[in-house]
Amino acid sequence: MARTTIDLSTRDGICKTSLFRPDSGSGPWPGVLFFMDGVGPREALFEMAERIAQRGYVVALPDLFYRVGTYEPRKLWRLMFDPVTRKQWETRFYDSAMDVEHFMIDAEAVLDFLETEPDVADCRVGATGYGMGGTLALRAAGTFPECIGAAASFHGGELASDDAESPHHLAPRMKAQIYVAGAIDDPTFPFRMKQRLETALRHAEVNHMIETYACAKNGWTIPDHPAFDAPLAERHWRALFALFDGALGPPMTTTKTSPSARQHAAR
Repeated sequence: MARTTIDLSTRDGICKTSLFRPDSGSGPWPGVLFFMDGVGPREALFEMAERIAQRGYVVALPDLFYRVGTYEPRKLWRLMFDPVTRKQWETRFYDSAMDVEHFMIDAEAVLDFLETEPDVADCRVGATGYGMGGTLALRAAGTFPECIGAAASFHGGELASDDAESPHHLAPRMKAQIYVAGAIDDPTFPFRMKQRLETALRHAEVNHMIETYACAKNGWTIPDHPAFDAPLAERHWRALFALFDGALGPPMTTTKTSPSARQHAAR
């Protein structure tokens, strides 16, 4: 499958975004916004995006670290796992992507693009994210409720923290079907956070499922991650496709209508 790249203009610069389309058929297909992990777009994530596209979706994978300039994902591994340099990764890379204003700018740019693409179905899109991207996927569901029809978070952290920007506070705005999969061995999403998130989603009457994958560690879904677990990764694929296929429906075969004005973002 060919990967194409586009330069999305934002208020903060050019966000390079990788696009993946199904190999067969003429569409239009449902769109998917793929939120990267803390290492950035690379071959492992491209393979994952391709698998989603082969299922019958148009997948957009933006590089959310574009504000920091040129970088090498291989070096980010060392920054993340070295206690001495991890703070450098957090302040320079992680914070640049997770800042709420930055998130709004980036997510809206990708959603606007998908809305105007002729081969993307004229319906709500899916969102999936891994690690920090899992947090962003839930944030997207609450920030852009008229756009996001299904959102999945895999080993996302701080999903129901004491922070004012924690995604669980957005539960009353969510209209998407939500799936959250946490690792049993993950201090960024302990049992108390799972309970808090469950309570928030239930009280908001959000259609959701939260699961803890036994024996899993943070990163188990990503092929080049040290915690990768092939059988559990396949379980994640089954859950993700069940969510998307059920919430977004089969690929559309009708002609896409003209995009409507966007009035869905929380201000």
